[in-house]
Amino acid sequence: MVHERQENLQHTIKAFIRKGEEYYVAECLEIAVITQGKTLDETIDNLKEAVALHLENEDLSEFGLAPNPTLLVTMELEAIAHVA
Repeated sequence: MVHERQENLQHTIKAFIRKGEEYYVAECLEIAVITQGKTLDETIDNLKEAVALHLENEDLSEFGLAPNPTLLVTMELEAIAHVA
């Protein structure tokens, strides 16, 4: 039964980055983490730190996560053309 439960655990934490008015905003979909940064690099660094702090000393399986999950980041880009 424990082996079955481990197979269903997620190996990635999905996050979404969008450009706000002044900052990039990153938000995780599975866990309650939202952060921001002036640049993409800063936003990603802040996201990594925020996720690590959020999960510190937690039982990852309670979040549905496997040990040592990775971040899978999707970014919304501005429109590339106006379509009529």
